[in-house]
Amino acid sequence: LYSKYALQTAAFDARFPNTNQTRHCFQNYTDYFKCIAAKGEDYAPCKQFKRAYNSLCPVRYPTSGMSSAENGTFPASLEP
Repeated sequence: LYSKYALQTAAFDARFPNTNQTRHCFQNYTDYFKCIAAKGEDYAPCKQFKRAYNSLCPVRYPTSGMSSAENGTFPASLEP
């Protein structure tokens, strides 16, 4: 019953030592969009940020975050 997919969670980040990972989620989310704005979606290191925020953030966070960014109400700049 082995899957061909390896399930992983985000690696430990010393900047976020507590069990509440809200800031860690937010930081990876903003870092991903800054990275793709600067380097493009095909840049491999950007994918690590995406994997981390997909692992840490609530399921609806990416869609609600992007709609907030489009409306100008996102609490951070997504510019590189």
